[in-house]
Amino acid sequence: MSQTKLSANQIKKLTTEVKQLGSKFGFQKIGITNIDLNTHQAYLERWIRQGFAGSMSYMSKHGDKRSRPDLLVPGTIRVISARMNYLPTNDEALNTLNSPEKAYIARYALGRDYHKVIRKRLNKLALSISKLVPYHQYRVFTDSAPVLEKALAEKSGLGWIGKNTLLIHKEAG
Repeated sequence: MSQTKLSANQIKKLTTEVKQLGSKFGFQKIGITNIDLNTHQAYLERWIRQGFAGSMSYMSKHGDKRSRPDLLVPGTIRVISARMNYLPTNDEALNTLNSPEKAYIARYALGRDYHKVIRKRLNKLALSISKLVPYHQYRVFTDSAPVLEKALAEKSGLGWIGKNTLLIHKEAG
């Protein structure tokens, strides 16, 4: 089906529905943004020129694809970013964190591989969106594509990029 123009009211309604679906699939917050990453692209190019990528040659391998999602998926005009808390809600994980006999490890490593968990949920979200918008096309990424995902998440309102280069959310860390 060819893409049709949506009115401002239709876009607002669809945005609300997408965010509700995100909550249904276990995401704490959903953000939606356009694909303009020019500022971040300039920063990335300067960072690479200054040699900060070190031996990470893959950072320059994909050219503009990192800052141009439409080069990864032609026709892309919007990106949906999702935030999900890492800490599992079970007591076993909290007991591990509180035990002086055990090593303290990153919270995301306490549960199942977050790549698999998030990818599965993102696919369910995308399929549900396809039912709302039949012409919707998508590709799900979970650290699996050369895209500036932190920049997109920041732009979509999920947080800000701190001095540590990580995305930070006011309440969730």
